[in-house]
Amino acid sequence: MITTVKRPRNVNVPRAAAILYGDWGTSKAYVIGLAFAVGGYASFWLIGAMCVLTALVGINYIIICRLYPDGGGVYASVRHRSEIISIVGAFLLIADYLVTAAISALSAFRYLGVPHPEKFAAAAILVIGLLNLLGPKHTGGLAFLISVPTLIVVITLGLFSLPHLGTAIGHLQPLQGGFWQNWGGFVGIVLALSGVEAIANATGVMRLDPGSTDANPSVRKTSTPALLWVMIEVCIFTALLGLAMHALGGLQIANGDVNAPGAEGVRDYMLRYMGETFVGGALGPAIGHAFGFAVSITFGLLLLSAVNTAIVDLITIQFLMARDRELPSIFQRLNKWGVPSIGMLLATVVPMLLVVLVKDMAGLADLYAVGVVGAIATNLGATATDWKLSIKKWERTLMFGTFIVMAAIEMSLLIDKPNARYFAVTVLAVGLILRGLVQERRMKKDAAPTAKPVAFPIQVAPASPESGSEFTSPESILCAVRGTGRTLDFALRESRETGRRLYLLFVREQRFMTEQDSKRKWQEDPEAAEIFAAAKEKAGDHSPLFCYAVSESAAETIVDIAATLGTSRLILGAPRRNALVNILRGNLVREVSDLLPEEIDLLVYA
Repeated sequence: MITTVKRPRNVNVPRAAAILYGDWGTSKAYVIGLAFAVGGYASFWLIGAMCVLTALVGINYIIICRLYPDGGGVYASVRHRSEIISIVGAFLLIADYLVTAAISALSAFRYLGVPHPEKFAAAAILVIGLLNLLGPKHTGGLAFLISVPTLIVVITLGLFSLPHLGTAIGHLQPLQGGFWQNWGGFVGIVLALSGVEAIANATGVMRLDPGSTDANPSVRKTSTPALLWVMIEVCIFTALLGLAMHALGGLQIANGDVNAPGAEGVRDYMLRYMGETFVGGALGPAIGHAFGFAVSITFGLLLLSAVNTAIVDLITIQFLMARDRELPSIFQRLNKWGVPSIGMLLATVVPMLLVVLVKDMAGLADLYAVGVVGAIATNLGATATDWKLSIKKWERTLMFGTFIVMAAIEMSLLIDKPNARYFAVTVLAVGLILRGLVQERRMKKDAAPTAKPVAFPIQVAPASPESGSEFTSPESILCAVRGTGRTLDFALRESRETGRRLYLLFVREQRFMTEQDSKRKWQEDPEAAEIFAAAKEKAGDHSPLFCYAVSESAAETIVDIAATLGTSRLILGAPRRNALVNILRGNLVREVSDLLPEEIDLLVYA
C-alpha cells in the first residue's frame, strides 16, 4: 500500500497570531526599560520610531506570506534566487534564535525577581530543551493560552496609564545630541522582530483559503489577520506604555540601568514597576502589588514560551538545512520520538552559555539585533528585487525602502557593536565551515567509482487483493504496529479466525518533516522492514497487506488510512508510557478515539 501524507494545514488565525505575539508581544517587557536607559525622558521618540519600523516590517511580511504560501522564511524564499544568500540569511536567523532563547529566559526571571536570574534562566533553557527532546505536542496551544491573560494584563495596564498621559507629556523632553547619536540609540532598541520570520515559515501549515487547493495554495485569510492584529496591538500599546513611562517621576540612569524612587534596577522589569505605581496609586498599594505580581507571572510565562518557540525554530532550520545537504547529516538524525537530538543539543547549550556568560539584558540585546535585522533585510532585499514575483509597484517600492533601512541598521550594528560583530561572524564562520565540509564530502563521494547497487536484504512482497480468496469476510481490519510483540500476534490471529483481510500499518512519527520525508519508502526504514518481515513470516499463507507512512501526527494518519481503506475494525496496542511522557507526547489511543468515525470499531489490546 502506498500512502501519501502531507503536512497538515491546521494553523488558524489565533494560533498564527500566538506564534507572532510570543515574540513581538514580549518585546514590551524589556524594550521600554532599555529605551529609557538609552534616551531618558526623551526615549518616547526612539520607541515611536521603533513602532513605525515594526509596522513597516509587518506590512512587508503580509506581502511575503501572500507570495510564499508554502513557507516564506528567509531560507525558503531566497533559496531559488541564490543558495549562498539563503544560507547566509539562515545562519543570521540561527544567530537570532540563539539569542532570542537567552534574552527571553533572562527577561522572564528578571520579571519574577529571583536572585541570580541568569542561573534560573540557564536551568529553564535546559529543561525546555530536554522537554523538546521528547517532542511534546501541546506547546503551540499552550502558547496561545498564555498569550490571552498577557493581553488582558497589557490592556489593563494601558487603561490605568491613560490618566497619567498628561503628566508624561509634561515630562517629555526633546532628543539630545546629533543625528548619529540618536541613530545609535534607535539601533540599540530595535528588538523582537524575529516573530515575523517565524510566522512566514509557518505559512506551509496554515489553513488554506476557501477555494484554494494544495496545488495552488493561498493562506492570505490566515496570515494577514494574524499579522495585522498583533502588529496593531504591539505598535499601539508599546507606544502608549512607552509614553506613560515618562509619567514616573525621579527615574535616573545609572551605569546603563534605571533606578526609581524606592526601587533600584527597574530597567529590566519596567512594566511591573509601572503596574505597581499606576494601579497602586488608583486602588491602593496592596492591589498595586498584586497587579505587579500578575504582570510578572504572565510576562514570565509568555517569555518562557518564547524560549520554547526559539528552540523549536532552531531545531527546524538545522533539520531543513541538513536535508538540503547544507549541514552535516548528523543534524537530521532523529531519536525515537522524531526529534533531531544533535540539533536540540546545539539549540539548548549555546543559549545557556550566552545567558551565563553575558548575564545582562543590554549585552544580549546587542547580540540579538544583528541576527534578526540581517535575516529580515536579506529576505526583504531578495524579494523586492525578484522581478518574477507578482508584486504591485507600491509594494515593491515599500519593501525595497524598508530593506534599505534594515540594511543600514545592520551595518550600524556591525560597526558600532563589536560584540554583535564577533558573534555574527562566529556563527557565519562556523556555519560556512560545516557547509564546506559537507560540500567536500559530497565531491569526494561523486568522484569515487560508483559501486554496484546492492539489493535491500529484506524484501517483503505484499499480497495482492486477487490472491485473497482465503478471506471469507468482505470486511477488513487495520492494525497499527510499532513492534513484533503480542499486539501483532493478536491481529494475525483475529484475521485468521474472522476471515477478514488484515492491513498492518507502521507510522514513523516525526515532529519535523520535509517533502522528502513524505515520499520515503518502507525499505529505507530498517525498523519497519524488520516488523513487516516478521509479520510475513508469522502470517504464513494468510499474508496481510503492509502500509507505511511518515507523519507529524500518528493519530491523524492512522484514522485517515483506516477511513480510506474502509476498515471495520482498528486494533491498537495499549501505550506503555509513564504518566509524564503521556502528558508531553499525548495519549495515542485517546487521540485516535476522538478522531475515529463511529462506524469503525476501536479495539485496544493490552
